[in-house]
Amino acid sequence: MEQAAALVADIGGTHVRFGLVTGGEVQNPVVLRCADYEGPAAAARAYLAAQAAPHRVDRAAFAVASAITGDQVDLTNSPWRFSIEAVRRELGLGRFAVVNDFTAVALSVQHLAPEHLVGIGGGSASPGCPIAVLGPGTGLGVSALVPGQGGGWAALATEGGHVTMAAATERESQIIGWLRSRFDHVSAERVLSGQGLVNLYQAIAALSGRQAVFSTPDVITQRGLDGSCAISREAVETFFAMMGTVAGNLALSLGARGGVFIAGGILPRMAEAFRLSGFRGRFEAHGRFQPYLAAIPTSLIVHSLPAFIGLAGLVGNEPPLQ
Repeated sequence: MEQAAALVADIGGTHVRFGLVTGGEVQNPVVLRCADYEGPAAAARAYLAAQAAPHRVDRAAFAVASAITGDQVDLTNSPWRFSIEAVRRELGLGRFAVVNDFTAVALSVQHLAPEHLVGIGGGSASPGCPIAVLGPGTGLGVSALVPGQGGGWAALATEGGHVTMAAATERESQIIGWLRSRFDHVSAERVLSGQGLVNLYQAIAALSGRQAVFSTPDVITQRGLDGSCAISREAVETFFAMMGTVAGNLALSLGARGGVFIAGGILPRMAEAFRLSGFRGRFEAHGRFQPYLAAIPTSLIVHSLPAFIGLAGLVGNEPPLQ
C-alpha cells in the first residue's frame, strides 16, 4: 500500500537534494547533480523512481537559489529554468511551494538543536528581535526572520548577497579594485562564495606579483588552512574577515539582536578554523556601534540539511531531523 508523503528539495547551483517527509520526519535524503537532469521535474521523477517503497506524493516544497518573483524561476548560478505551475502539473501535485533557499534556512533556525550550532562569540539573543541568516555556497544567500503579529515569524526573501562589497582595510581596497577591473560590480557574492574564494585568490596573487596556480575553492581552502601556500592562506583569511564585514552590516541593517546564523555549503567544512578566525573581530568592528554588535551572538549552522527543516513546515509537518 502506498504511503502518503510530501516531497522536499533544496536546489542549489550545483546539486539538488531531495527528501520525503512522512510522519513529521525527512527520510531518504539523496543528493543529485543538477547537470545530470534537464530540470527539477526530471530530477524529482528520478528520485521518486529510485525509492525502495512506493509513496503517494501530493504536495511538495522546493527551495531554490534564486529570487522568486513569479511563475518563472531562473536560477542565478545554474542553467535550470522552470515554470512553477508546469512542474506542479508534471508531478501531479495538489500543493506546491517554491521559496528562496535561504528563506527555507531562515525558517529552520528556531528548530535547530544545540548540536547543530557552533557558537562564535557574542552575548545572548534578545527574544522577539529580528534574526539574520546568511551563508556562502555556490552563491551567497541572505535572509532573515522578523516577528509577526500573533507571536509568529515571517521569513524574508532577499537578494542581499548582491549588495556592494565594502573594503575594511587598505589591502581589501586593493583586492576589490583589482576585481572591479574584471567585473562591473563587485558584490559580496563575488568574494563570498565558492567562486568568490577563487576570485580572492586570483586577486591576491596578481597584487603580490605571483602566478595563480590553483583554480578550485577546495584546493585553495586546503592549501590555505594547512599553510602550504601563502597566497591561499591570505585568500582564506580575507574570506573569513569579509564574512564578518557583511554579517555585521546585515545585523545593523536588520537590528538583528535575535542573533546571526551562518549557513551554506562552505564554512561548516572548516568550522573550527572559522571559529578561530578574524570573523568575529571584523563582525564587531563597526566603529561607534561595536558595543551593539558585541552583544549579538553569531552561530555557524553545522546541520547537513537545514533547508529541509524549514521546507517541512511549508508542507504541513512539524520540523524534522532533530
